[in-house]
Amino acid sequence: MKLPEAYYLSSDVVAIARDLLGKYLFTCIDGVTTGGYIVDTEAYNGIIDKASHSYGNRITPRTKTMFEQGGITYVYLCYGIHEMFNIVTSVAGQPHAILIRAIVPTDGLDVIMHRRNMDTLKHHITRGPGSVAKALGISRKINACSLQSDTIWVEDRGLHFDAAEVAAGPRIGVDYAGDDALLPYRFYLRGNAFVSKPNK
Repeated sequence: MKLPEAYYLSSDVVAIARDLLGKYLFTCIDGVTTGGYIVDTEAYNGIIDKASHSYGNRITPRTKTMFEQGGITYVYLCYGIHEMFNIVTSVAGQPHAILIRAIVPTDGLDVIMHRRNMDTLKHHITRGPGSVAKALGISRKINACSLQSDTIWVEDRGLHFDAAEVAAGPRIGVDYAGDDALLPYRFYLRGNAFVSKPNK
């Protein structure tokens, strides 16, 4: 069952980022469903977060999606190479987002391997946000797409992790954010092979 729209409207982006661990992310691209459960996320806390694209209330053609009501996708191109998939949260005008860094693939494995140009299922197939997007066929074509759609959605299938299984730490690749780079806004499943290092 898809997570309801109300799930995404909380103003506590950090709590949602933690809670998304164990939720299942699915896409249906060209009639093919692929997906898996989330094991690595990063929260971006809007206009007060120096690591966020929307820091300082910055509205651009790219970031305007973040300012819409939560429950939609925010997909952008990183370094001119990698598509990056985020979930927009909170109410309109409060540009919170959660980057999905890793999943454990469970559905459509043959398609996922084809998209990643792999003959066997290796752990790096969905390790890192660029790999997640490529594996699931996510591109900027579905930017601002509703998570209530039949194109991309998140389900709760009852998979939950104890506090001891989950680590919180600084986000990756945001050194430019000064003190905000040290905030413990990344959540991941300890020791999971699909999670980027550090993962202990």
